[in-house]
Amino acid sequence: MNAAGDRGPQAGPDEAVVDLLGVMACGELLAFERLAHDAALAPTIEDKAELARMAVAEFTHFTTLREHLVKIGADPAAAMAPFVEPLGDFHRRTAASNWLEGLVKAFVGDGLAADFYREISGYLDPATAGLVQEVLADSGHSAFAVEHVRAAIDADPRVAGPLALWGRRLMGEALTQAQRVAGEREALAALIVGGSGPDRPGIDLNEIGAMLGRLTAAHSERMAALGLEA
Repeated sequence: MNAAGDRGPQAGPDEAVVDLLGVMACGELLAFERLAHDAALAPTIEDKAELARMAVAEFTHFTTLREHLVKIGADPAAAMAPFVEPLGDFHRRTAASNWLEGLVKAFVGDGLAADFYREISGYLDPATAGLVQEVLADSGHSAFAVEHVRAAIDADPRVAGPLALWGRRLMGEALTQAQRVAGEREALAALIVGGSGPDRPGIDLNEIGAMLGRLTAAHSERMAALGLEA
């Protein structure tokens, strides 16, 4: 029996939460790099400045996640390490070749990831769920992307077809990436499919199907907002 006042060894951080925050932190850091790179494709100095502002916001989100990982006793670099390759591969496979593709990716691709993380946040403790919601707050991507993509389509309707194909490709690549990540991280997969830990209700397979339906519907709404067919 422990001596009075001795609570025994401290439990380590929740593995599933560390994985979730790790993949999100890695995603925010890569988003910062991508937006900084895509700023070079922007046609005007004002557009370059706006993308730079968005990049700074993504880095701020990364810093918030990194600090929280430290707070809960996790090593941020170790938490992010498993996701560097799969997320990096996703961005290499979906590298924008022009300004408009970059905007669609920022709006559609990042929006899909944000929807997915919000779905999972409903099964987290309140503090972690609040952090996830804070980090996923729109930093201006949506209105900026919609305004510029719609203006480009109005100026030249021929760009709509290739951009619609690009949006569908992003959806497919994102789902493939999510399956890969979940398949390689047992704790994260358990959180998504059925939860883990006595205090986490989790979700059943029927709910997984419903969640995918919601993600697909949200993707279609974003494509429509851009003036593109899903």
